[in-house]
Amino acid sequence: MSSRALLFSFSPPSPSSSPKSRTRTNHSPSPFLSHLLSRRKQTGKVWADVKSEKHLPEPSSKYQDLSLHKKVARALDIDEDVEDEETSSSSPWWEVFPKRWVIVILCFSAFLLCNMDRVNMSIAILPMSAEYNWNPTTVGLVQSSFFWGYLLTQIAGGIWADTVGGKQVLGFGVVWWSIATILTPVAAKLGLPFLLVARAFMGVGEGVAMPAMNNILSKWVPVAERSRSLALVYSGMYLGSVTGLAFSPFLIHQYGWPSVFYSFGSLGTVWFCIWLSKAHSSPLDDPEMRPEEKKLIATNGLSKDPVKEIPWRLILSKPPVWALIVCHFCHNWGTFILLTWMPTYYNQVLKFNLTESGLFCVLPWLTMAISANFGGWIADTLVTRGVSVTTVRKIMQTVGFLGPAFFLTQLSHINSPVVAVLCMTCSQGTDAFSQSGLYSNHQDIAPRYSGILLGLSNTAGVLAGVLGTAATGYILQHGSWDDVFKVSVGLYLVGTVVWNLFSTGEKIID
Repeated sequence: MSSRALLFSFSPPSPSSSPKSRTRTNHSPSPFLSHLLSRRKQTGKVWADVKSEKHLPEPSSKYQDLSLHKKVARALDIDEDVEDEETSSSSPWWEVFPKRWVIVILCFSAFLLCNMDRVNMSIAILPMSAEYNWNPTTVGLVQSSFFWGYLLTQIAGGIWADTVGGKQVLGFGVVWWSIATILTPVAAKLGLPFLLVARAFMGVGEGVAMPAMNNILSKWVPVAERSRSLALVYSGMYLGSVTGLAFSPFLIHQYGWPSVFYSFGSLGTVWFCIWLSKAHSSPLDDPEMRPEEKKLIATNGLSKDPVKEIPWRLILSKPPVWALIVCHFCHNWGTFILLTWMPTYYNQVLKFNLTESGLFCVLPWLTMAISANFGGWIADTLVTRGVSVTTVRKIMQTVGFLGPAFFLTQLSHINSPVVAVLCMTCSQGTDAFSQSGLYSNHQDIAPRYSGILLGLSNTAGVLAGVLGTAATGYILQHGSWDDVFKVSVGLYLVGTVVWNLFSTGEKIID
């Protein structure tokens, strides 16, 4: 029985009792009430409502007795709240750390592994092409083969995540691409067709990651923390590029190019074990979640109803959806070219060796990791201060388009390797503001279908990766790096116009 129930179980004195008896009953608290009074005094707080026996007035009716009991009950409730707070404050920090941010950090680490396993090929391709005598067109084919599988699972991954749950889908993706990464050296030794298949299989696993992550965060993260959480997760991709580009040259020099695939791929198994024990697709599924955090998410979050039927006609009839699709294509064209071809650019144009190429490639991605979180903080601050979500998304994405466009145009006028690296770094740094622009917009306009919507727009983004990466190899055989950058700049400008004309930050699909 609860303390409140025990308190109210005390019966008021019978009206037939003598006045003297009633006075003694009302003026002399029961042992239970005496215990409560002493407990209150021990807390160092003053009872303003309950006076000592000496000053208690003569009750006129049984209702005054009940009033006394209610006052004691209220005091008891306060004590219980104080005890809860004291328990919370005395708990270790890892027990009271917000569970939603545990999920965000786990997603961050998954995307860290994602790009580590992806960019290692951009470094390993240099000794591999020398060993197997590949020309630039073949190198472009190998680089783009990843996107064949990546393209196939974007929409399917979104549907799967929105209907089954993001935990299962993201876990599957990490295990799948880790196995494919480990098998890459074996496939390369068997022949080019086997290598292309292995890279495509790796793309299948990584293709479900972004839709699954978007589905999970749409359920776990309140609106006011959306930009920061997504920026942190996507900065995992950038830091994954930093880690992969920094460690790959060392591993290649010490142990040969196959070592980067074996070592990076094996890390996925560690992550998967932690993910199984700590993650849940929804806060409602987590038995260890603190009630106050669950209430916060329920109050400030969005619809958590499961998706049973997808309104494709409604989704595809909305101009903001098409703005997302077009702008994702324009954004990813430039981003994936820099991701896959930057080490080659540093090696062939700036004349850096393999180690220098990997180390200098770190700077743009490290800058992206920092500026993405800085942009997320700016975006969430603007939203909490009353700026409309639409305005915030347009500002952030305009910076994410025009910044890279400006700095890429400067590369054709630069002869200094140091200044060229600086331009690349600034280009990627401003590009990272897109995480608080178009990459946050899926949850804005269609929270229940955010996984599917990201799958749609990222399909266009993957097409840009496939076409852009392969086209770059062709352009370099028949033209120059200036031509490569001009195409990217043109698409950045198109994206800027489309985004500012048709995008919105309001929910358009319920």
